[in-house]
Amino acid sequence: MAEERTVPVPSSWMTLSGRSGRAVARACDIGVALVVLVAAEHYGGDYDLLLGGLMAVSLLARRRFPATVMAVVLALGVVQFALYDLPDLPLASAPASYDVAVLFAMMSVVHHSRTTWMPYLAGAVVLLATAAGTVGVPALGIEPFADLESLPIFWGLTLTVWLTAFALHTRRLYAESQAARARHVEREQEQRVRLAAARERTEIARELHDVVAHSLAVMILQADGAGSVLRKSPDMAESALRTIAATGRDAIDDMHRIVRVLREGNPDSADGGPPRRLVTLDEIQVVAERARAAGLTVDVSVEVGEGRLSPAEEMTAFRIVQECLTNVLRHAGAGAGVDIRLEEERGTLLIDVVDDGAGALAGRGAAGRSGGNGLVGMRERVELAGGTFEAGPRLGSGWHVRASIPTRTKR
Repeated sequence: MAEERTVPVPSSWMTLSGRSGRAVARACDIGVALVVLVAAEHYGGDYDLLLGGLMAVSLLARRRFPATVMAVVLALGVVQFALYDLPDLPLASAPASYDVAVLFAMMSVVHHSRTTWMPYLAGAVVLLATAAGTVGVPALGIEPFADLESLPIFWGLTLTVWLTAFALHTRRLYAESQAARARHVEREQEQRVRLAAARERTEIARELHDVVAHSLAVMILQADGAGSVLRKSPDMAESALRTIAATGRDAIDDMHRIVRVLREGNPDSADGGPPRRLVTLDEIQVVAERARAAGLTVDVSVEVGEGRLSPAEEMTAFRIVQECLTNVLRHAGAGAGVDIRLEEERGTLLIDVVDDGAGALAGRGAAGRSGGNGLVGMRERVELAGGTFEAGPRLGSGWHVRASIPTRTKR
């Protein structure tokens, strides 16, 4: 079993979502806006409160439109400094504490930006604006609004805010990537569970088909034969009934095992119940004998050394032969001849099953109308074992099945 991967889950405060996350975000936005608005009230300029109020209102949209909000706040700052620079009477204060809105806007751009270059651009714009306001730009007629000694303080504050926002930005991206990875791993685990369940259902379906189809085919033919000779030959009828009883008991044992798998899991495990009945190549003689009792002429040749096949390979070979006999019983009926050959050479198990179709033209009758579940099951078994499978009508009458399975030869 593959080792399960554990993905660290981000802290709950970093992954607020839904109604609670939106409520917390909205409360933070309102708090930031109130800070800017309250700061603007302490100044006596005619437009300080208006400018601060507009900056505060703009910050309410900083999460959805961070770049636009920063542009609006910077534009209001330019208006603020232009009003302060009027020659007669300053209509606004500069610099003012409500200019902290510029830092909040920059922080929003850095934290919420989805592009790699936007955080750096926002920081550079604020640093240049701070330098222009502190030092002045004589070529543009911009006079300095503060002492040159204040520039390191403003830049230090700007860089501190930028670094804090960038750290939060990095943390947010990390949290989102971890959450996405956790969802991806969860989907992978669900997919593995579905695939495992599908494989188990397919295996159980094959087992059910092999057990039920073969057992019922033998029991029906035996019951028909017993009914036809019941009065004429009681001994033959009694033998047929014994075959029916033995076949039914084996089928019930296999059905109990399959039901136990459905209820409790794999019965081969240490704590999953009694071990499953191992099927070996010797069982081929048993099903061949029952087929003979049902009216088939069966010739079996097994040229495989003892211990040369693994239990899984022996199970696959047995189920293929069993299904072939079932198909002959169903579609050719009593009187058909079957030739079964198994041999192991050069690390490959070769299985050949040929029947004469009781003389009926191949592809006619019930065989042509078969649903094909038996052939599908045999092909799946062989392909799971890494082998090749061929099946088709013979020239004239009958059917030919050939399988080649690589073996893990035991020494």
